[in-house]
Amino acid sequence: MYLMRIGAPGAEKPVVRVDETHYVDVSDLTPDFDERFFAAGGPALLADRIAGGRPREFAGERIGAPIARPHQILCIGLNYSDHAAETGQAVPDEPILFTKSPNTLVGPYDDVRIPRGATKTDWEVELGIVIGRRTSYLGSVEEARDAIAGYCVVNDVSERAFQMERGGQWSKGKSAETFNPAGPWLVTPDEIGDVTNLGMWLDVNGVRRQTGTTKTMIFDPYVIVHHLSQFMVLEPGDLINTGTPPGVGMGHNPPVWLRPGDVMELGIDGLGAQRQHVVGPR
Repeated sequence: MYLMRIGAPGAEKPVVRVDETHYVDVSDLTPDFDERFFAAGGPALLADRIAGGRPREFAGERIGAPIARPHQILCIGLNYSDHAAETGQAVPDEPILFTKSPNTLVGPYDDVRIPRGATKTDWEVELGIVIGRRTSYLGSVEEARDAIAGYCVVNDVSERAFQMERGGQWSKGKSAETFNPAGPWLVTPDEIGDVTNLGMWLDVNGVRRQTGTTKTMIFDPYVIVHHLSQFMVLEPGDLINTGTPPGVGMGHNPPVWLRPGDVMELGIDGLGAQRQHVVGPR
């Protein structure tokens, strides 16, 4: 199943994608793809409607993030062996955890705004995990499979000067408005052959900057969810950004940073693609 939210910011309605031109409206079954929806059973609640519903045609509606604003956005740093190598840092023994403000979440085609004072704004194509049920103290990595509602494309936009040069936590360089485009779809696990073998890519102004695969993840999605559950309660609808492959701006020599007017395009096999224009500060 491919879950989507369409409509103006703050007024999105939940739908299920049928194909490139059609969807089924499920807004009478659930007001949103939010904590309550996932806690009540999530996509399983929609099966009968999808089987018997009447598809409608897309009519140019804005596509929002595929989930409502979550309780938390959790992020894993240096989680691709080839990305760790390009940054010159050691492969971590345990997942590196940082957080991102939930109000960074925007749609896959919304503008990305460079914050005031930024000088080193960067891109990161990532696999996003959405949690499907309240989860803590999982007994095994295998149990994590049942805690995952689905996967989506995420662009973990980052301001490296804020992140690396201003002290404190990485969150300062990760939490500017619009810094977490997600979607276009939340794809349920049954639609994905092998989440640990998905190609991923990102272009800036038509130039390929990132090419990678989830095969080079150090900690796969199930290890990540199991690990995080030992330290916190994961709520239904929470989003986890799982790290990026090589090719980020700071990994180039010389580094390449985003500027107003740039266009980012990115995607992951089976999960869709995004496109964002970069705009200047407010």
